[in-house]
Amino acid sequence: MLTDQQILRIPGPSPIPPSVSRAMTQPMIGHRGQSTSEMLADIRPKLKRVFGTAQEVLILTASGTAGLEAAVVNAVAPDDEVLVIVSGAFGERFADICRTYNIQTHIIETEWGKAATVSDITGALEAHPNIKAVFMTYCETSTGVLNPVEKLAAEIRGKSEAMIIVDGVSCVGGVETKMDEWGLDIVVSGSQKAFMLPAGLAFIGVSERAWNKIEANLQPRFYLDLKKHRDNLIKDTTPFTPALSLLFGLQKTLELMEEEGLGTVYARHELLMKMTRAAFKALGVPLLTVDEDASPTVTAVKPADFEAEVLRNVLKEEFAMEVAGGQKVLANKIFRIGHMGYCSPADLLQAIAAIEIAIVKAGREIELGSGVRAAQQEYLKGANR
Repeated sequence: MLTDQQILRIPGPSPIPPSVSRAMTQPMIGHRGQSTSEMLADIRPKLKRVFGTAQEVLILTASGTAGLEAAVVNAVAPDDEVLVIVSGAFGERFADICRTYNIQTHIIETEWGKAATVSDITGALEAHPNIKAVFMTYCETSTGVLNPVEKLAAEIRGKSEAMIIVDGVSCVGGVETKMDEWGLDIVVSGSQKAFMLPAGLAFIGVSERAWNKIEANLQPRFYLDLKKHRDNLIKDTTPFTPALSLLFGLQKTLELMEEEGLGTVYARHELLMKMTRAAFKALGVPLLTVDEDASPTVTAVKPADFEAEVLRNVLKEEFAMEVAGGQKVLANKIFRIGHMGYCSPADLLQAIAAIEIAIVKAGREIELGSGVRAAQQEYLKGANR
């Protein structure tokens, strides 16, 4: 095995395009200088298009979780009531953040591996008419579920004045996001997923309605005060020292996405999802989610007759390839394949071929090549559409 090779097929951090790596090695510049302002002026409209909003998308030097916390601490006051839709580990994280700030937190929990439905939230909204915000995850990374945010938002809008706050960390940039059209108030994402960058940037889109709430909220905050970030961004600067190397990379990734075309980016992710799912169906290895609930950025596999951790170890030791394990209640029960950002059908075919060998070494008899063949056939269907 090549000791310096590393093949990441995990749901973040995702592989980085060579041109982006080169961009991040540019000589450092002054973060208060004209060059930085020009870079931010170039980034701002492109980031808005990814989020599907006419509003500013704020850029924080922070993790995705800091972005989630910023959404909570800016939009919701202590003792407010909120509803959190939990469909996995990251929905739970939203709830934990809310409780930390002494916010009255009501939870709807779906079975892990299933998407939330409109009927899940209807009763909760009626039972708790004072809810100020509803939190949900767009892609639940821990289960590979893509929640129907558009439909859920429409139901909330029809029954409540609550703000709609969305964790889009593991899918914005890889799936269509129409923040304004769908009536979403705050959408959070991060750099290390479909944006094809290292971790370290959080992106936060905020609606005009949410700004009205934020302006009136007396909850103390300092670094995470979104008003500071907005007021500086519209002047093409930042309130605090930014991660300039990551901004160099962000400028390049947005350029790559626009060159490919956002519609084509989303279609590629959809194709990668279908190829992955076709492969495991052909191999007879169960998937955690049904097709209707599946995310285009990550697929969760739940083997019935071999150990997920044995497969992961084989991939790592023999192919320098990493797939992710399960979290919390799904620990040691599933493995997850990331196919977001800088990932092509060729990359995925490589991964499936290696996974087939790992399945055999984990003790399950399969027809080698059957998963690859199914993925190839799905690719040809996609290419001919």
